[in-house]
Amino acid sequence: MKIGELAKAAHVEVETVRYYERIGLLPAPARSDNGYRVYAGTHLERLAFIRHCRALDITLADVARLLRFVDDPAAQCAEVNTLIDTQLARVRARLDSLRTLERQLTTLRSQCGTPNRAAHCGILHELEAPALGDACVCHGGHTD
Repeated sequence: MKIGELAKAAHVEVETVRYYERIGLLPAPARSDNGYRVYAGTHLERLAFIRHCRALDITLADVARLLRFVDDPAAQCAEVNTLIDTQLARVRARLDSLRTLERQLTTLRSQCGTPNRAAHCGILHELEAPALGDACVCHGGHTD
């Protein structure tokens, strides 16, 4: 299949296929007599694997590490487990960070119970507080 067909089948852009080839995640395809790239089913399988990893927010460097195991099925997979454990730790840290952000935004939102003129908006005052050298409630400061 041609690059456009491969990209469409894998639900990625043609430039993504080219990029993955350039960085070595996809092997170079055969070329037809007219110079077009000719991709095989193995390219589609590999691209689907990469896409699945990226959907799990696995970095391209880690995808490359995982592909080395795909290419060597006899290898021990302890490193694969470690890689996924590390990714899980990253996700959990991001979730903690997002929960903190949610609490901060909830606190900020509580500063304006009823819509009013902007000059009296508690949210805007809190957002301006750091610029004025004051602490804001959303980052642990207090209001009087």
